[in-house]
Amino acid sequence: MHKAPAQLREIVRGAVEALGYELVGVELLSRPKGGHLLRIYIDQEQGIGLEDCERVSHQISGVLDVEDPIKSEYALEVSSPGLDRPLFEKAHFERFSGQVARVKLNGALDGRSNYKGVIVGVEDDAVLLQVETELEPVRLPLARIASARLVPEF
Repeated sequence: MHKAPAQLREIVRGAVEALGYELVGVELLSRPKGGHLLRIYIDQEQGIGLEDCERVSHQISGVLDVEDPIKSEYALEVSSPGLDRPLFEKAHFERFSGQVARVKLNGALDGRSNYKGVIVGVEDDAVLLQVETELEPVRLPLARIASARLVPEF
């Protein structure tokens, strides 16, 4: 997963939760033309609107200006997780057990790095994913997951 460093996640978590939102995840991505993109996903029971993103963006900007955890240039993006919600943590996979997800691994596991299936649960430090082509759930180590998102069903 494109997780941001732990220190940065904790700074962001404090600011987001102080405003009453759930922090879904924080990504720090390198941009091709230099600098970084700091992407923050927030949520709340009523959903997220543009005003919520603006409010969090303003708060985070102020906190990051003071704390200065990113030494290079960066762009800040705050958004809702959307229908294809990203899954960052073990708790996310547990919470969305029974739903369909796409999972990409850092490198192949048994000749495959892309999976789509129903999240069966989490066991130890692995996600159990029921893939159509397999009889038994596939064990995907959390440490090997590059990205994971729910697949919206309409």
